[in-house]
Amino acid sequence: MFIDKINEDIKLAMREKRADDLSTLRMLLTALKNKKIELGNKEELKDEEAMAVVKSEIKKRKDSIQAYNDGVRQDLADKEQAEIDILSKYMPEQMSEADVEKIVDEVISGIENASKANFGQIMGEVMKKTKGEADGGVVSAIVNKKLS
Repeated sequence: MFIDKINEDIKLAMREKRADDLSTLRMLLTALKNKKIELGNKEELKDEEAMAVVKSEIKKRKDSIQAYNDGVRQDLADKEQAEIDILSKYMPEQMSEADVEKIVDEVISGIENASKANFGQIMGEVMKKTKGEADGGVVSAIVNKKLS
């Protein structure tokens, strides 16, 4: 399933001699195997578990980009961005901000006296409803905007 798709993409990257894609995909495959070992699974990872690994790898690269930009290393930041672009192909389509706003409005209207004190509760509910299809940073910004 998910890992099979990555293996096929690795073969394609080898045939087409795309070194950057190849190294990124091999890194992803290694991260998935490490997660499988960590969980002690004899079977393949479920798609949800694999998506969590991909999301984690993307987050690591976003953090690296921030550090490289702070250190004025644009070349390395560009390399990390290219890896994010490759990894993003394996993530589900992200929800638009308008869709996230609708869900935030629904959750806030369902909570009496919604305020900044309920921020964690609101975030939890929204993230459950979006099921990983919305970026946590986007959700956080929208919730903050609605509560202020």
